[in-house]
Amino acid sequence: MKKFIGAHVSAAGGVDNVPQRANEIGANAFALFTKNQRQWVAKPLTEEVIQRFKSECQKYSFRAEQILPHDSYLINLGAPELDKLEKSRAAFIDEMERSQQLGLTLLNFHPGSHLKKLSESDCLDRIAESINLAHQQVPDVIAVIENTAGQGTNLGWRFEHLAHIIDKVEDKSRVGVCLDTCHTFTAGYDLRTKEACEHTFAEFDRIVGMHYLRAMHLNDSKIPLGGKVDRHHSLGKGEIGWACFEYIMQDARFDSIPLILETIEPAIWGDEIQQLRHFTTNC
Repeated sequence: MKKFIGAHVSAAGGVDNVPQRANEIGANAFALFTKNQRQWVAKPLTEEVIQRFKSECQKYSFRAEQILPHDSYLINLGAPELDKLEKSRAAFIDEMERSQQLGLTLLNFHPGSHLKKLSESDCLDRIAESINLAHQQVPDVIAVIENTAGQGTNLGWRFEHLAHIIDKVEDKSRVGVCLDTCHTFTAGYDLRTKEACEHTFAEFDRIVGMHYLRAMHLNDSKIPLGGKVDRHHSLGKGEIGWACFEYIMQDARFDSIPLILETIEPAIWGDEIQQLRHFTTNC
């Protein structure tokens, strides 16, 4: 089985430091922010940093399909206010451009929030329109929609929301989904047993389509099933338990996509990666 397992690694000091940090924890995949995720504007990537990032990826055998950049948390592609929408769209296009400059083909993002000022349907349409505009500006990069926990007015927690957005995206080859196990679970989709996983992923396949799955975030949850709050936990220590992660490791549908830890104890990421790999050898 070809499993790409890693973590969301710090880009402190520059994105060109990330491949080495990922290698140090035994990862063969990684996620990163290409700029400060809590600021609207960042300095452009220099040619020196871009080239060093690419050479470091080559050095440690990381290819584009094993790397999942994540956009800024400030961006709301479904923003009701036009000024905030324009600002979000410009920032999203900048994130896509940064990914392209680094030779990457995926960009993971949270879909957006209606803030009780738009209907769900109108907000989902607006998110899809934002993706279409970004696609027109930047070639090649795939917009990877992350499902949410359903906290506040965030959309994307129901599989139907993801299907709605994808339906309105013009270039279907450049849109995909990143399923976060914690978000999926607290949104109300059970993952605690093999049978529950089979049912939940069958639902995803029926409503969205497994062929749209381009990445996953592997996180346990501090919050019970359906709690609609996003609180990650270390693998096996939360409400989901190990069965879900063993299931994912032993199912070929999750091969060849980034499987990224965002668990709460970076010091044990290496151990968690090792445990996940252990499941692949026992199937």
